[in-house]
Amino acid sequence: MLIFVAHLYNYSMPKISVKALDMPSSPIRKLVPFAEAAKKKGTKIYHLNIGQPDIETPESFLNAVKTADVKVLEYSHSAGNESYRKKLCGYYQSYNINIDSSEVIITCGGSEAIEIAMMTCFNEGDEVIIPEPFYANYNGFSMAAGVKVVPVRSYIESGFALPAISDFEKVITPKTKGIMICNPGNPTGYLYTKAELEALRDLVKKYDLFLLSDEVYREFCYDGKEYISVMHLNGIENNVVLLDSISKRYSACGARIGAMISKNKEVMAAAMKFAQARLSPPSYGQIGAEGALDTPKEYFEGVKTEYIARRDYLIQELNKIDGVFCPKPSGAFYCIARLPIDNSDKFCQWLLEEFVFEGQTVMMAPATGFYSTPGAGTDEVRLAYVLNREDLKNAVICLKEALKVYPGKKA
Repeated sequence: MLIFVAHLYNYSMPKISVKALDMPSSPIRKLVPFAEAAKKKGTKIYHLNIGQPDIETPESFLNAVKTADVKVLEYSHSAGNESYRKKLCGYYQSYNINIDSSEVIITCGGSEAIEIAMMTCFNEGDEVIIPEPFYANYNGFSMAAGVKVVPVRSYIESGFALPAISDFEKVITPKTKGIMICNPGNPTGYLYTKAELEALRDLVKKYDLFLLSDEVYREFCYDGKEYISVMHLNGIENNVVLLDSISKRYSACGARIGAMISKNKEVMAAAMKFAQARLSPPSYGQIGAEGALDTPKEYFEGVKTEYIARRDYLIQELNKIDGVFCPKPSGAFYCIARLPIDNSDKFCQWLLEEFVFEGQTVMMAPATGFYSTPGAGTDEVRLAYVLNREDLKNAVICLKEALKVYPGKKA
C-alpha cells in the first residue's frame, strides 16, 4: 500500500537550496574525518591546520565565570551586557580607538560580527573586494549574504603585501559596495603598513565604499612593527566597520564572543535588528570576557614572546627544506608556505590517509580554500604555529620526511 501511494504521488525528497549546495567547505575543517580515522589507527597528529592556541586562557577570564553569582541564566541585551560594552571601550582606548558603548554590538564570536556586517552593509548581488588569500570563511559568509567576492591577488614573493591600488580600481564596478581586509592577516600573517592603509582610505573615500576590517590579531604584531587600525584613518569614519573577537586574544575560542563596531549610526541601528533576531550573545562568555579585560600586560608579553619564538623556529626550519619557501610574517600566528607539490588538497589528505613517520603525521590547511580565484594556492599550505616548540619540531620533521616520499612531488 505504501509503495502504491508513493508511486501515485510521485514522491521524492525535497531539494536543498542552491545557496546550501554552493556553500564552500572549510579548508580548515574539511579534512577532520581523515584525521579522526588516522587517530583511530593510533597515529599522533600535529594540528597546524587550525588557529587553536595551546596557550592557557587567563585566570581573569576563568575566575570571572567561576565566581559569577548567577541564579538564572537570562538573556542579555541584544547588543551585549552594558557593563561589558562600557569596559570594552576602555580596552580600545588603550589602542587609541575612541568609541562609546552605543557604537559596539557584542556578537557570537567574530564570525557573527562578519556575517551581520555583510548583511547590514550589502544587498544581494553587491560586490566586495577582498585581497586574497583571505580567511576562508569570508567565502562562506558572503555566500550566505548573497554577496559576490571579487578577489585582488597578493603574492607569496612579496610576503602577501597589499596589492597595488590600481589593481583594486580595475575591478571596481557599479556593484562594488565595499572592501574587506584582515589586519594582521589570516592566513598570511601580513601586517599592513600605515601607507598601505592610507592608500585604501583614499580609495574608499573616492568611491564611497564600506571598509570592513577584521582586526582580531592586534595583540600579535612583531619586530617592532606598528598596528594601525582602520579606526585611526581620518575622513572615512562613517565608512568603517571594525570586526573583532576575544578568541585568539585570550585563547578563549570556545567562549564565542566577538564585536562589531562602527561610528556609522545608521549601520549600527540596522545591525541591531539582526542582533535582536538572534536574541543575545552568550552570557557566560560575556562574563568571562569582561573579567578578561583585567588581564595583566605581562600575560600578553609572555604570549607574544612565545609566538615570536615559535614563528622564528618554524619559518627558519621550513625554508631549510628543499623546494620550500615561506615568507616571515609580521603578525598573527599563521604563515603560508609554498611546497614542491602538485596539489595541496591532495597532499594534505595524503598526509592523513597514507603517510606516517614514527607513528606521527602533520595536519595542515590546503591554501586553495583561502583563495577565491580558481586554481590559486594549489602548491601552498597554511600553517598555524599554535603548538609548543617541541611539537613544532616534530611536525616539521614529519613534513620534511613526507616530501621525500610524496608521489606528487615536483622536481
